[in-house]
Amino acid sequence: MNYLRRRLSDSTFISNLPNGYMTDLQRPEQAQPPPPASTTPAKSPTAGPTPPATSPAPERKPQTSQSTGAGFFSSITNVVKQTAASAGLVEQTQVTTPKKFKILLVIDEPQQEWAKLFRGKKVHGDYDIKVEQAEFNEINVVAQANGTCNVNMQVLRNGTKVMRSFKPDFVLIRQHAFSMTQNEDFRNLIIGLQYGGVQTINSLESIYNLCDKPWAFAQLINTHRKLGAEKFPLIEQTFYPNYKEMVSMPSFPVVVKIGHAHSGIGKVKVDNHSKFQDIASVVALTQTYTTTEPLIDSKYDIRIQKIGTDYKAYMRTSISGNWKTNTGSAMLEQVAMTDRYKLWVDTCAEIFGGLAICAVKAIHGKDGRDYITEVVGSSMPLVGEHQAEDRQLIADMVLAEMNQSAEKEANTPQRPTTIQPSQGAGQKGEIVGEPTKNGAGRPPQGAQGFLSQRPAPKLTLKFPAEDAKEKTHKDFHS
Repeated sequence: MNYLRRRLSDSTFISNLPNGYMTDLQRPEQAQPPPPASTTPAKSPTAGPTPPATSPAPERKPQTSQSTGAGFFSSITNVVKQTAASAGLVEQTQVTTPKKFKILLVIDEPQQEWAKLFRGKKVHGDYDIKVEQAEFNEINVVAQANGTCNVNMQVLRNGTKVMRSFKPDFVLIRQHAFSMTQNEDFRNLIIGLQYGGVQTINSLESIYNLCDKPWAFAQLINTHRKLGAEKFPLIEQTFYPNYKEMVSMPSFPVVVKIGHAHSGIGKVKVDNHSKFQDIASVVALTQTYTTTEPLIDSKYDIRIQKIGTDYKAYMRTSISGNWKTNTGSAMLEQVAMTDRYKLWVDTCAEIFGGLAICAVKAIHGKDGRDYITEVVGSSMPLVGEHQAEDRQLIADMVLAEMNQSAEKEANTPQRPTTIQPSQGAGQKGEIVGEPTKNGAGRPPQGAQGFLSQRPAPKLTLKFPAEDAKEKTHKDFHS
């Protein structure tokens, strides 16, 4: 027995077993029937009445040996089960305990602890919220056509690698899904979540569309044409699909944005033609698109954010003197939310089917004019003194969406496995069938699945029979 305990304590022993071997480890133990209290020997035709035997010794010996053998093998099975459970190879809780929680996957940096914001919260009054947090480079997605989506996560927590596999019920994405840096393109994971039908804030369609800033800027151009330059002052921009088209010289100085440039990365100030040609040669190595914008002598930057129905506006002024106000030292202060700012962010929130969380960035030049530069989705960074409040607002929005989804699932009727015809068969949208002996309906032979969309016409069919009579087929429905 000690040898078996030592041998089975090794998790690799069980994991290396062939398929189908020791499959009864996850099978619940069946209760054995109790042994009979007494046994009565067979009656002899000549023998008289015999008193009931209480405990004959000869009959007890086989039962004792059988129970001893069963107990021996039962102890071996218990040892194997305990070893498999401790190694994580057998999850007995999933078999016996129903799922009473909803899994929320938050894609964000580890220093932002979202689990605290959902502690004690419930979905639909019955389900707890289990938060799984990881970054894009720590997860993998496998989706199937039937709507199932499994996320494999490998995170490092306190020096220990944690590996989990789960099916998320909701996803909150707080990171950029695409960057020009190496190994920072996670658009395939967005496709996998969309393939599995996972719900998110914002929609996965909008997150994927915002992965290319020129594509999002094209939506702002349409808004600029509708509202006009006075209400929606959009900055002028030129798009080059590749370096070969960078032959037309813009008005200098300009800002060249290489590919999906964000957070000051991939943005270069160009003052003359020779530097512009040098940048074109660098773009040839990246094999991507570029955009150019006129360099605005800015007084400060403007940032208007919208989280649900909450609006905030901020002004950022560079202290270090760098032309990139988001690089180096800068002073950030909250300003009043005007109707002009609200119009900007509300209009931008309508693109790609609607953005529940978004922010609009603009530049206020020294000439007194404003220039809208871009729009950011749910991955926008939180700034200012109200970051904790903004995170709580996002958590409340996620909880409201999860409750709404749970109510829809509860109110959605399940698809019936069988279709019973009602009275008045033959009406619009009903399946016409012939009554059977037991009263149930069945569709006519050769016309299963046909729906009657209008009253059935009376058709006359001529058959080349001997009597050449006209036969009418009244039950045919097209």
